[in-house]
Amino acid sequence: MSAVTVFGICAATMVGLGLYGLITNPQPLRKIIAFNLMGSGVFLLFGIIGRRGAAAGMGNDPVPQALVITGVVVAFSATALAIALLLRLSQTTGSTTLKTGVQPSAASDPPGG
Repeated sequence: MSAVTVFGICAATMVGLGLYGLITNPQPLRKIIAFNLMGSGVFLLFGIIGRRGAAAGMGNDPVPQALVITGVVVAFSATALAIALLLRLSQTTGSTTLKTGVQPSAASDPPGG
């Protein structure tokens, strides 16, 4: 089994575990971690795609490398924003989960009024 195959299997496993965690976990922090795991699997897959050209003797393909670098920066900033929002939710409500089935308050404006 070649190194590319091993990395491809690891990338697919990371994406699968991240998707499973994103769907099954109700806690927001675990969803953030699962989303990051899924993104890391995609970045690994792009790295494999970029390396495939080098194995054929053509040199590295710079486009997947640029996508991975940009994606890492965007994922880091999105994670920081999500955690900041989660901390603000925790400070405001005292809980890290949103309550379901909350009725609008009677003091709010009725629609059309």
